[in-house]
Amino acid sequence: MLIKKADDHTEELQQLERSVAMLKGEAAKRAEKELRQRKAGVQGEADSAYQIDFYFGQSPNRAVIHDLRLEHNGRVAQIDHLIITRWLDCYVLESKHFHAGIKITEQGEFLRWNDFKHTYEGMESPLEQNERHIIVLKDVLKTLDLPVRLGVRITPACHSFVLVSPKSRIDRPKTFDTSRVIKADQIKTSILNDIDKESTLTTLASMAKMVSSETMENVARQLAAQHRPVKWPLPEWLRPQPSGIEEPARFAAKEMATEAQVSAAGGPSCKKCGGNKGAVLYGKYGYYFKCGACNGNTAIRFTCLPGHSPKLRKQGNEFFRDCADCGTTAKYFANVS
Repeated sequence: MLIKKADDHTEELQQLERSVAMLKGEAAKRAEKELRQRKAGVQGEADSAYQIDFYFGQSPNRAVIHDLRLEHNGRVAQIDHLIITRWLDCYVLESKHFHAGIKITEQGEFLRWNDFKHTYEGMESPLEQNERHIIVLKDVLKTLDLPVRLGVRITPACHSFVLVSPKSRIDRPKTFDTSRVIKADQIKTSILNDIDKESTLTTLASMAKMVSSETMENVARQLAAQHRPVKWPLPEWLRPQPSGIEEPARFAAKEMATEAQVSAAGGPSCKKCGGNKGAVLYGKYGYYFKCGACNGNTAIRFTCLPGHSPKLRKQGNEFFRDCADCGTTAKYFANVS
């Protein structure tokens, strides 16, 4: 039975799409890559959810929860899919989307293929990632109202699987056990085989542990009630800046500070006295701010994304911060005649 569907992240994806449309150069490429990765992740989880729901979504002996985010004692677990059986076995499923496949070494290291660089590159082990999720899940399960048999509280068992796209290639090692890394379309066979194996080994214990569909559903709904959703944040380098910059520049730079402090009005201030009344002048080492209060000089040097070279542009008595790499511009200061 389906207890919870995945959260809807359409709004966050649309926000990222808008920022992609407003950027240029390297910033646009970086945002496009972020958007592709997020869309691929959503699609991968949706494909896995389809396989899970097809086989288990209507079953009275399985409870299905998608996209479960748990918080406990300062730790967080983001579980892509969770299947609970009438034996209170919890199958924690981590979906991974690999465009060109993965390679697993004899040491259990995971490598993904980079089409652009034509080489494998390291990545976090999804098996280890899932184990951390299970630690949090077990702690949360201890707080729930679980059934009791012969005066003993039933302790759910947790099992880990990593799901990859049926179209992805998996290069497996000879000795390291990768049986928990499966194609998403193998989920029914893998889980049912796992259940059969456990039941065969511990038949009497399994029968004693079996609960009714209603009890299984109750446990699943208690878990679903622990879901703590969050909206996907924009990457830090795409977040709006607090300096009142007009669109599209507000998404462009991670940092728009200068060596001269930026005042509330968005212009320079003196590094000695903090004054913001004065003039922007040009000298031997480029533009600088001449303070009208203490006559101190403050150099003006902008920073932006790595590899970018923003410059100060003069237009009459007005000065603008331009970054050709980002395709952005913003008014910086105006000298008073």
